[in-house]
Amino acid sequence: MSDAGAAGPADSAPAADTRAHGEPVLSARMRAAPEDFFVEELAGFEPSGSGEHLLLTVQKRGMNTAFAARSIAQWAGVDDMAIGYAGLKDRHAVTRQRFSVHLPRKVAPDVAALQVDGLQVLEQAWHAKKLPRGALAGNRFVLVLRDVVGDPAAIEARLQQIARRGVPNFFGEQRFGRDGNNLGKALAMFEARRVRRDERGMLLSAARSVLFNQVLQARVEAHCWDTPLKGEVWMLDGSRSVFGPEPVTPEIEQRLSAFDIHPSGPLWGRGELRSKDDALELEQGALADQVSMRLRAGLEQAGLKQGRRSLRLRADALRWHWLDAATLELSFNLPPGTYATVVLAELGAVFDGSGPSGA
Repeated sequence: MSDAGAAGPADSAPAADTRAHGEPVLSARMRAAPEDFFVEELAGFEPSGSGEHLLLTVQKRGMNTAFAARSIAQWAGVDDMAIGYAGLKDRHAVTRQRFSVHLPRKVAPDVAALQVDGLQVLEQAWHAKKLPRGALAGNRFVLVLRDVVGDPAAIEARLQQIARRGVPNFFGEQRFGRDGNNLGKALAMFEARRVRRDERGMLLSAARSVLFNQVLQARVEAHCWDTPLKGEVWMLDGSRSVFGPEPVTPEIEQRLSAFDIHPSGPLWGRGELRSKDDALELEQGALADQVSMRLRAGLEQAGLKQGRRSLRLRADALRWHWLDAATLELSFNLPPGTYATVVLAELGAVFDGSGPSGA
């Protein structure tokens, strides 16, 4: 049995008491109904108009992506591998996303025959390629918080802070499985416990995410999650491109202020950390405990290479308004691979009885 509870990243999600913007300003309830958590994929491209792949834009209610993909495969009479989608969407929500269906004969089944409770086809078009993971520009969220308790002026001020500065770009709790169990499973896998092939990638991602969150939490506690350290490695906004380390110049400061670039943290793997000086010292110190060392060794043994991820997340086009005195609606856009829950966490305690949220 693994000792995931030993000193180190025992908790896979960030601690609630290390909010970047201060003490909680509200408590609230989310997802009283699926309609309270709306997620829409922002398309990363336009359909080509020809090809062997039927591109479907669907709206789902109370249905996860895997179930929708299987239902579409059954309707089209194809293998599950013929279905493509850009990202996973949560079950406890209303979501809009694309699926591709490989139909070499270019004959589309009757969409009216795709009758699955909670699934509606909104658009269809032909496309040249299967829809790969990550092929989206981001996600748009419209969230309704109910039974809100808190000072409206303090809530307003906190939302303005989030709009102005962004939030720490933690991996959300859904990355770590129910009750954070993926951490223990990853440690067991690194100790030679056999796992299913489809589970291996999920556990490697969870291990990497734990280490990234550990570094980011250290920078939140040091009040430098959105400001540069000596030896900083920078990530270009909206991409995975990095540069540096290099000295902080007025140009760098201006680009940082404009959200054109962000400080970055490590996605662990083989190779040397790219950071230097103070940034390197903080990263090494945050990952020097026994559990982190075991996770680092396991990821290196698995063959992953060093990568980077932005430490800062911008909730783009953030808007809010009160539906009534205790009901607050928020809307914002996030890039792929980021989590709405980390935005909500900067407000306070948002209770969700349906399980992990986000996209």
